[in-house]
Amino acid sequence: MANKVTIIGAGQVGSSIAYALSLKGTATEIVLIDIDTKRAMGEAMDIRQGTPYMSPINIHEGSYEDAKGSNIVIITSGVARKPGQSRLELAQTNVNIMKSIIPQVTKACPDAIFVLVANPVDILTYQFAKTSGIPANRVIGTGTLLDTARLRTRLADDCKVAQPNVHAYVFGEHGDSSFVPWSLANVASIPVEHFPIQVNKDEVESYVRKSGGIIIEAKRCTNYAIGVTTAELCEQIKHDNTCISIVSTLLTGEYGINDVALSILTRIGGNGVQGRFEAPLTDSELASIRNSADCLKKVISQLEF
Repeated sequence: MANKVTIIGAGQVGSSIAYALSLKGTATEIVLIDIDTKRAMGEAMDIRQGTPYMSPINIHEGSYEDAKGSNIVIITSGVARKPGQSRLELAQTNVNIMKSIIPQVTKACPDAIFVLVANPVDILTYQFAKTSGIPANRVIGTGTLLDTARLRTRLADDCKVAQPNVHAYVFGEHGDSSFVPWSLANVASIPVEHFPIQVNKDEVESYVRKSGGIIIEAKRCTNYAIGVTTAELCEQIKHDNTCISIVSTLLTGEYGINDVALSILTRIGGNGVQGRFEAPLTDSELASIRNSADCLKKVISQLEF
């Protein structure tokens, strides 16, 4: 599965995803598409020249025509939020960009699984699922997968354990209304509440929400963690491992929520989304997931798709 991957957008995020996929040996062919064809060529050439020390891979720039036959299409295209710009204004700008991408990429790759990375990722995942004509099970947003990685990193540091020992998630929107369902969090199978080294939950959640901004202030973008995160999602699809992941998909009644895309526990396999799980939440956590859905729906109601 997933031997050919197309990445739309060859900026810092798109090229980091391509590099991570190359290191993991996830694909045998990667096509980079960007309006800046020279940039796409340069990124592809730079990665390609390291391939003698990786798994064999053909990585090159291309057009939508070259994307034909892709098993996975990853969309990173979009603009970053500018100073003074509202989240709603940013959303409409990137929705408009997606409007131009959808007909071209779905024509070239009607059978692909589409992975949305560009922000606001939940809004764009919703747009793609509702307007592209592609079955919703083949439309996946990275959602809070990156937030979850940040959460696990911080908990591992605070609890002084290796990162794989931490099992915790960020639910909801990839944005301000996200939340940590602490009732589900554990370290080495011990609930966080009872772990010998206690953590400050407020500080941890603040870290998760603010760390992206800290990185952007320091280096003007975030790219490595989302690169690895997206590559890992592609690995799950490729190997058809039916993994349980935390990604953004179009909900159909889970937790009483419909017609919005956000992140809850989701089964991922070779054909995309294979189902979603309603993990038991406390009353306050249930209120938080519904609040997150309401926040997204409010934005959606003000956009033109």
